Amino acid sequence: MSKLKITILGKNEFRDTEALRLIRLAARECWKAFKYPFDGQVDITVTDDGGIREINREYREVDSATDVLSFPLNEFEEGKAPDDIGMSIDPDINALPLGDMIISVERAKAQGEEYGHGFSRECAYLTVHSMLHLLGYDHMDEGPRKATMREKEEEILALIGLERK
Repeated sequence: MSKLKITILGKNEFRDTEALRLIRLAARECWKAFKYPFDGQVDITVTDDGGIREINREYREVDSATDVLSFPLNEFEEGKAPDDIGMSIDPDINALPLGDMIISVERAKAQGEEYGHGFSRECAYLTVHSMLHLLGYDHMDEGPRKATMREKEEEILALIGLERK
């Protein structure tokens, strides 16, 4: 079984113990669901609304805070790895670098309360959502691609006991 290597970045003040546990759990469960024959690696930065706003402004030219940002390194297509994936395996870590995920823990707490499903589900949801972006899922349309992504998110969240109530 392949493994997902996770590097957590960000200032210590944003490294909420419960958030980090949920982020690791959700990211690994998402990776496991695809049964890839190779290991993966992801960098996850935890921050607050101010930090994610700066990153959003710098890399996407959007001057506002958001809940999660995803910066994929490979061209997956809805979970299917590119055929030439072997060329992208980093020999130093013997894993495929997937890209970067930035999560506003501050926003996850606020949205969990706003949506009425709590911090745990929101933190795990944002992680799974971002992982799916790194694995080639998209929701830019309001049609079948968004529906496919939402279905996969709920499937993975159910595996960790955080399905929509």
